[in-house]
Amino acid sequence: MEEKILNLLTQPMKTGEVAEATGIEKKEVEKIIKKLVKEGKVESPKRCYYAAVK
Repeated sequence: MEEKILNLLTQPMKTGEVAEATGIEKKEVEKIIKKLVKEGKVESPKRCYYAAVK
């Protein structure tokens, strides 16, 4: 699931948009994104938006 989300985050997206596009529950997407941010793989370029670190 992490890879699926990382591949999708080529441009900044909200967690709800990621959930809709992947079919993963929003709460689960939020947990995964939080983990990826801690690992330095995802950043938040602006409030409530997330994008993969290039």
